[in-house]
Amino acid sequence: MAPERTLIIACGALARELNQVLNANAWHHATIQCLPPELHNRPEKIPAAVMERIRLGRADFDRIFVAYADCGTGGLLDSLLEAEGVERLPGAHCYEFFAGSAEFSALADAEPGTFYLTDFLARHFERLVWQALGLDRHPELLPLYFGNYRRLVYLSQRGDPALQTRAEEAARRLGLAYEQIHTGLRPFAAALNGNGGVPVTWAS
Repeated sequence: MAPERTLIIACGALARELNQVLNANAWHHATIQCLPPELHNRPEKIPAAVMERIRLGRADFDRIFVAYADCGTGGLLDSLLEAEGVERLPGAHCYEFFAGSAEFSALADAEPGTFYLTDFLARHFERLVWQALGLDRHPELLPLYFGNYRRLVYLSQRGDPALQTRAEEAARRLGLAYEQIHTGLRPFAAALNGNGGVPVTWAS
């Protein structure tokens, strides 16, 4: 029996990691369609963008899965997906499913004033954080945005020294203590496999 044709509607920030996990599992009957990662700066627009892709994909796919967490939508994405009978990644945001729920909870409890980076955000910090918040034009806004933060935690997936350097530089520019935790992709693969999600496993 042929596997179900599956559409994965994903945040563009997860494209590399999704492809890596799916390729490791030879899960070639899935098609990934990514939405712009900039939507995270306007989370209220995420549900409508996801809904449009769901409607477009109904005719061509047997199953649809959404590779987003809540991502700041305040439950609006979940309401939409429940009505459509579509499942998503578990958790509140990508930091949680990259680190694993227990590890992320421990990090948040240890220091609530933590700013997080992933590989994607370390790679695109200049565009998606510094420029998007207008700090390139108005550096005086830095205390307004980051005055309540104490540390930056870089949750790394690939262990790339160049990205570590970028993350360290981001912490310096933000005036935050720096910490790196290598998560790899095992927690992400487990999140894909959890809650009736995409049936994959991760092999190093």
